[in-house]
Amino acid sequence: MDYLNIALKSIAVYAFIVAAIRLFGKKELAQLSVIDLVFILLISNAVQNAMVGDNTTLLGGLTAASGLFLTNFVLKKILFKHKGINKLIQGEPVMLIYKGKLRTKALNEVDISIPELEAAVRKQGVAQIDKVDLAVLEIDGSISVIAK
Repeated sequence: MDYLNIALKSIAVYAFIVAAIRLFGKKELAQLSVIDLVFILLISNAVQNAMVGDNTTLLGGLTAASGLFLTNFVLKKILFKHKGINKLIQGEPVMLIYKGKLRTKALNEVDISIPELEAAVRKQGVAQIDKVDLAVLEIDGSISVIAK
């Protein structure tokens, strides 16, 4: 029963982390800074005890990891088969620039500043926003840019 409890707590932590990442915005995934990396490491350390409790045995750790792998596998299958759930959890791409014009409402909705967008455009080899035909914030947090 102890190992079933570990697996169930691990699954609950997994669900919480997925929901928290979704709530705090997808741009965070592709644009990890040092601060974000430290945050992720601290979160993983903070939830470790919630998953395994006092059971620090190898079997306890493997049980937690197995629960996480199984949950991840099942969630990916569900997301692949059910587009509505996929959209709810992962979101949709957001158009940021269209035919050289900023879509400021979209930028505000996804919390991307103009300097951040300009940097992403330059990384794609385009010097100025007005030279962009289309820029999209993808569901993985990356920004795709198509030049005119």
